[in-house]
Amino acid sequence: MNCSFMRRGFVLLTLALVCVVLSPAPKAFGVTPASTINVIYSFAGDQDGEYTDTDLVIDSAGNLYGTSVLGGAFGSGTVFQLTPSDNGWVHTVLYSFTSGADGGEPYKGVTLDAQGNLYGTAVTGGTGGCEGGCGVAYKLTHSGGSWSQTVIHYFSGGDDGSGPGAGLTIDHQGNLYGVTPTGGANGLGVIYQLSPVGSGNWNFRVIHTFTGGTDGSSGSAGRLLLHAGRLYGVATTGGANGKGTAYELKPSHAGEWTLKTIYAFQGQPDAGFPYGGLLLGTSGKLYGTTYYDGANNLGSVYELSRTAMGGWKERVLYSFQGGSDGQNSLSNLVIDEAGNLYGTTSEGGASCSCGTIFQLTPGAHGTWTESVAHRFQGPPDDGAFPYNGMVTGAAGNFYGATVHEGVADDGAVYEFTPNE
Repeated sequence: MNCSFMRRGFVLLTLALVCVVLSPAPKAFGVTPASTINVIYSFAGDQDGEYTDTDLVIDSAGNLYGTSVLGGAFGSGTVFQLTPSDNGWVHTVLYSFTSGADGGEPYKGVTLDAQGNLYGTAVTGGTGGCEGGCGVAYKLTHSGGSWSQTVIHYFSGGDDGSGPGAGLTIDHQGNLYGVTPTGGANGLGVIYQLSPVGSGNWNFRVIHTFTGGTDGSSGSAGRLLLHAGRLYGVATTGGANGKGTAYELKPSHAGEWTLKTIYAFQGQPDAGFPYGGLLLGTSGKLYGTTYYDGANNLGSVYELSRTAMGGWKERVLYSFQGGSDGQNSLSNLVIDEAGNLYGTTSEGGASCSCGTIFQLTPGAHGTWTESVAHRFQGPPDDGAFPYNGMVTGAAGNFYGATVHEGVADDGAVYEFTPNE
C-alpha cells in the first residue's frame, strides 16, 4: 500500500456528513413485553459508514460515539457521533479513515477523556511489515467545528504487537492501555501502555507479552478493566487448559507490571474462549461472557470472586441453550441499580438467528435467572447480530450497535429500555 500521500501522524478532516433520522415509536419485542427496543439510527453504507462492530460511549450531554469498520469517504471506516434532538438523532461522521498512515478498519469504538478527546485503535493501515499495515492507536481532537486525527502509535508487527482491535482504557493521569491479538515477541499479542509526555508526544511500552502458556494468548477484543490501580482482562485462548484465561496486572512502585492468571477456563461444561471484557459488579466480583463451552458448548455467563485465601474462584451463572434463547456471546455486560446483568448474544433468538439481548436476575442463595429481553428481528425495523454489549444511559436505558440490518443492512444503533 502506498502511504506517501498521507502526512505522517496527522490528518485533518472537516465533518464529512451530517444527517437526521427520525426515531420511530418504541416497539416491544421478545418475551418481556414491557421492554422496548428502538432503532435510533440505521447506517446507509458508503460515506455514511457500514459494519458497526463497535462499543458505544456516552458523554454528559447524552451524545453517543462509536466506529464503523467500513464506509466513510474512503471506504476504510469512520468515527461517528449521534446527538439527541427533539426530532430524533443527528448522525455526524467525525473522521473517515484512509487505510494509509492514519489507519483503517477501526473496530470496537472509542474512549472519551475528560476534555472531550476521543481515542481508539485501527486494525490496518499505519506502517510496519504487516500486509495492509500493522494498525495504529489514534487521538481525535475537537476544535472550531472540526476534528483532527493524530496517530499516537504506529504498530510495527514486532515486539509492540499488531492488529490492535480492542478499545482503549484511560486512567486519571491520561495513560491509555490496550491489547493486541497478534505480534509481540511470541506472535501471540501484547498488553501495552501509552503515556502522554507533552507537546503531543506519547511514550509506548509493552507491559506484558503473551507466551501462550499459563498466561494465555491472543488478547481479547474486550477493553481492559481498571480498578484500584490494577488492570483486569481476558485472553481468548491459551492458558492451562487451552480455553483462555482471566488475568490481573499489578503495577509495582517502580512502574513495572506483573501479570497473574486468576483463572484458567476449563471448557465444557465450564466456560471457555472469552471475547468480551470484564465487568466489575458488587463486592468486587467480576462478570463476563464466553463464546463457546458452558454446558451446551454455545457460550456462557460467568462470575469470578475472591476467596478467603486471596485467590479467585469461578462459576458459570448461565449456559446458553441456542435456538430462541440465543448463543455465542461476544458481549461485555452491564449492570443496573438492582444488580441485574444485561448482555447480548451474537446469534440465535428469532428465526433469522439475529442475536438477542438477555437479562440475568439475581435471586436467593446466589441463584440467577436468565430471560430473553429482546430477540433481534432484522429488517426493516430492527438490527441484527450484536457483536458488542451496551452502554448505560442517564435514564437507566441502554444503547448498543449491531453490525447488520437496519434499513440498508449496514448496521444500526438501538436504544433498549428494560422491563420495569
